[in-house]
Amino acid sequence: MKHPLYLLEQGTRLKREGRRLLVVRDDEVLARVSVLQVSQVIVFGNVDITTPALKLLLDEGIEVVLLSRRGRFYGRLVGAESGNGLLRVAQVTRSRDERFALEVARRLVQAKIHHMRRLLQRHGYRRPAIQAEIQNAVQALGQAHEQAARCRTLNSLLGVEGSATGHYFRAFRLLLNEGWVFEGRRRRPPTDPVNVLLSFGYTILQQNVLGAVLTAGLDPYVGFLHQMAYNRPSLALDLMEPFRPLVVDSVVLRCINNEVVRLDDFTTSDDPVRPVVLGDEGKRRYIRELEHRLTQAFKHPGTGEQVTYRRLFLLEAYALARVLTDEDENAMFQPFRV
Repeated sequence: MKHPLYLLEQGTRLKREGRRLLVVRDDEVLARVSVLQVSQVIVFGNVDITTPALKLLLDEGIEVVLLSRRGRFYGRLVGAESGNGLLRVAQVTRSRDERFALEVARRLVQAKIHHMRRLLQRHGYRRPAIQAEIQNAVQALGQAHEQAARCRTLNSLLGVEGSATGHYFRAFRLLLNEGWVFEGRRRRPPTDPVNVLLSFGYTILQQNVLGAVLTAGLDPYVGFLHQMAYNRPSLALDLMEPFRPLVVDSVVLRCINNEVVRLDDFTTSDDPVRPVVLGDEGKRRYIRELEHRLTQAFKHPGTGEQVTYRRLFLLEAYALARVLTDEDENAMFQPFRV
C-alpha cells in the first residue's frame, strides 16, 4: 500500500538513488523508501529536493505539496494532468446550472451536518454532565438539516451551514479535556491550540481530496458550494466538507483526550500571523494519528466493499464525474454518509 512521505526534518534533502528516495542530512542517510511505496510527498519548511528526485516523482505521477514549517499551504507540484476535456466542459456547464449547482451544494451541506450530529452523539453519551447541552446542539443540527432542504438560494444555504457549524463547535468544546481553551472556530490565524490542530488537519485533508479530484480528471477550481475565486480549489473544498467531522475533528478529539498531543507541545509567539505554534514532535504524533485515520479500512455502507478514507475520496470524485457526464439530466450526486 502506498503512503504519503512527510518531510518535517529541517535542513534535510530528498535525493534520488535509482528507484528509491533518500532523505539525507549532510552525508547521513536518515531514511530510504522505494518510489513505489509513495503516494504523495508533503514538505514542511526548509527541506530541499534535488532535480533528479523531483523528476522521478513527477514522472511517477506523485505530487509534491509545499507547506511552511507551521503548515501554511504554499503550493503543489504535479506532472501532466488528465486530458479529459469533455469532462471539464461538462463540469463548467453544470456549475452554471443554478438548479443543479444548488442541489449538489445542498447535499454536501446536509452530509456535513449529518456527520457533525453523529460525532456529537457518539462522544456526548460518554459524558453525562454535558448530555443536555449536547442534545440541544444535536437538535439544532437536526433542524438545520431540515432547513437546508428548503433553501432556494446558495446564500441562504451558506447561512444555514454557518449557523449549524456554530452550534456544532459550541458543543464540540464541551467534549475536550479540562484545560483546553476553545472559544470557537478561528481560522486566520488560529488563536489557540485546538484551532491550530483543526486548521492543520484541514490542510492535510484538503490536499488529499485535491489529489483525488485531479486523479478523476476534474477541474479543482470549479465548484458548486464554494464559488469560483482566483486560486481557490473550490471543488476540493466542496468534497472535503462532509469529511471534516469524520476525519479531522474526530482525530483532534482523540489526540487531546488521550493525551497524544499535550498543551506543552505548543508555544506562543509575538508573530501576529502565527501566535500559537505546534512543535515538531507534537506535529509528528498528530500526523501519525491523521494517517491512521486516513488509512483505516472500514466497510462502505453503500457498496459493502472495504475502503479507506483516502480511497473514498477518489470514489467520491469519480462518482461526481459520472453524474456530470450522465445523459440523464436528473442524475444527481449523493455524497458519502456514515
